[in-house]
Amino acid sequence: MGNRIVAILFALAFLAGVCSDLHAQSKSVSKASKIYTRYVKDKANGEEKKAQKRSSDPATVTREKAENEDGADDPMQDDFEDFESFRRNARKDFSNFRDEVNRDYAEFVKEAWASFRAQPAVPQPKEDEKPPVVINDDEKKKAPQDNPLPIKETVTPPVPEPQPKPVAPIREQPVADETQCDFAVYGTSMKARFNDGQRFQLSGLDGNSIAKAWEKLSGSDYNNTIRDCLALRQTKHLSDWAYLNMLSAMSEACLGKTNEATLLTAFIFCQSGYQMRLAVAGDKLRMLYSSKHFIFGKPYYDIDGTDYYVFNGDEQSLNICNAQFPKEKALSLYINNAQDFDVMTSGQRTLSSVRYPDMSVRVAVNKNLVDFFNEYPTSIINHNFMTKWAIYANTPLDRSVASSLYPALKEFIGGKSEKEAAERLLNWVQTAFVYEYDDKVWGGDRAFFAEETLYYPYCDCEDRSILFSHLVRDLLGLDVILVFYPGHLATAVCFKSDVKGDYIMNDGRKFVVCDPTYIGAPLGMTMPGMNNSEATVILLNN
Repeated sequence: MGNRIVAILFALAFLAGVCSDLHAQSKSVSKASKIYTRYVKDKANGEEKKAQKRSSDPATVTREKAENEDGADDPMQDDFEDFESFRRNARKDFSNFRDEVNRDYAEFVKEAWASFRAQPAVPQPKEDEKPPVVINDDEKKKAPQDNPLPIKETVTPPVPEPQPKPVAPIREQPVADETQCDFAVYGTSMKARFNDGQRFQLSGLDGNSIAKAWEKLSGSDYNNTIRDCLALRQTKHLSDWAYLNMLSAMSEACLGKTNEATLLTAFIFCQSGYQMRLAVAGDKLRMLYSSKHFIFGKPYYDIDGTDYYVFNGDEQSLNICNAQFPKEKALSLYINNAQDFDVMTSGQRTLSSVRYPDMSVRVAVNKNLVDFFNEYPTSIINHNFMTKWAIYANTPLDRSVASSLYPALKEFIGGKSEKEAAERLLNWVQTAFVYEYDDKVWGGDRAFFAEETLYYPYCDCEDRSILFSHLVRDLLGLDVILVFYPGHLATAVCFKSDVKGDYIMNDGRKFVVCDPTYIGAPLGMTMPGMNNSEATVILLNN
């Protein structure tokens, strides 16, 4: 009896999950067109009703025989057989739902096209950078005293959401030809299953031709390719931006630099759960992606209140298909995990502290990661410019860099008090790097990820603050906030011990100012010329 109850409860739990997922499918259809929305909802609701009907019939899950004439039948076996039947039907419902959605999408691709003009690219706001200041001897001799600082506002960047997932599970398919396509992205070798039978050709760039190709791609022959791509996203810890570029590299390796490769990229991107639109410019097929972040320096298309950007293109006018897919989600430019790119070590740099000459480390970074950062779009969230630096500061340090840099730094701070360890790290960042303005080096503002500060010969205040925030959080386990003054970025640290100096109160906690660009200054000193009444606190992951 105990085993029987366990089987029943297991089946009911599975049923509840399926009904919940199917219900979510019916609720997740986007609003691209009223007709399409209503049509897909009807389809989704039809699948939901099937699941609800099945769940309302206890015979499909827990059917018991009231009469057992010959005693040969095993009631528990019947329960498991019924459950297995239910499970197979549920899997079939998921598969049918995805098949129907793709068929419906292809139908709308034939018709849902319109001409759009791009909105002009928005440049980053330009501010006059405050030059670094070297502390004078008189100031250096002063013992910091507690001094509360006013601030204008506090910015809390949104919490990253989980990466998108397919509208329904994509099942492994048994195939005779397991040929793999070899490709590389950001110097990283990868593989995905793709054989000659999966090759296709667009007969044109009209709606009917694209819809016909989409129908072919929607067949189960491409399931394994999609599954391999999703597996690479997971095992390589790829961000959304890296995943999109990976799909493009894979598609071009399979089909060349063709319109067919663009469609394959768009299809797998869509099937992975991302929001995209197909577009045509002359003889070129383009894919547009939406982003939760506003991207600087790129023209964009406003479609029903959502911003879309051309992937690998900058056309100012496009014929765009506005058909949508259920549960589609915008691409995020957060980098939530250290991405697992193959390592190509750069040349080493020696970085030494002035105050602590023994604190000298040799640093090398992964050049493949630097290449990724070179293509990474500069963006903000919720149109709040302050969130830009949080994106950079919250990106985890690359494993290959952390595994060499952190042990070396720990040798110089090991056994030191919290205050002395922080002083050493601060002076290392203040004095080991050469300051230079972004305008002079890059021709415009460019924030660095921590690895870039370690790689390039020059950096500015924002780059130093981002790097220092990593060191304090990772090596000392202390919480850090960024402090933005017009034209300048600094940090403040929440010490567990009593550290005197200029400080900011946030959520009842004391954060002591630590400025990596106030050269030679100790903890607790604000760089001269900063207007604290105009300061903005930017909260970071800790």
